[in-house]
Amino acid sequence: MLSFINQLLHKGIQSISPCLLCGIDRQQQHSLCSACWQQLPWYKQHIQRHEHNILCAHHYDFPINHIIQTYKYEQQLQYQNLLAHSLLSLRLSKVQAIVPMPISTERLKERGYNQMLIIAKIMATELKIPVWQPVIRAAQHSQKGLSRLERLENIEDQFQIIQAEKRKYKKALIIDDVVTTGSSIHALHQALQHLGCQQIYTACIAAGGIKSQISSEN
Repeated sequence: MLSFINQLLHKGIQSISPCLLCGIDRQQQHSLCSACWQQLPWYKQHIQRHEHNILCAHHYDFPINHIIQTYKYEQQLQYQNLLAHSLLSLRLSKVQAIVPMPISTERLKERGYNQMLIIAKIMATELKIPVWQPVIRAAQHSQKGLSRLERLENIEDQFQIIQAEKRKYKKALIIDDVVTTGSSIHALHQALQHLGCQQIYTACIAAGGIKSQISSEN
């Protein structure tokens, strides 16, 4: 009952709140007005990184690049609903759990939160599945100047399986904010495979370096 009341209150607030982008029209779709939501740099297709097919919601272009940066580094958490529903708008495969990209303790202290864990919780509520965090991340080191193989080895060393984690899932969805080389996703994918996960899907909010193409699924 309390959850239902909270949902009604949230919808009521949205109906009188201005769009987070234009600030003119009222919020109609996930903190934005319908026009701003439709005009986001949608991609809604797969990209390939390290032989992994990653379902990508957006091009890493304005305004989504600015939204991600301020949400991630400037504690602008009002964008969490927009970003979560960018992923939820994709044709996601049916899975048993959501795995947010882990960040190191050092990064967590700097930011105060794991930006993808917040989004994972919103998605988990909508999809009625659990958030699964069976892997931790050691200190994140710079990849600058490293070869492709060195980058992969460096990243793989950062991901450590939590031995005390008892939950096991055969189908899982990895989510991340921005994909560049895909090295982190590859390393997390490897760790989940070691845990016996058999079907691992990946979705990201945005990716750079992909051809501009207007999606017909806005």
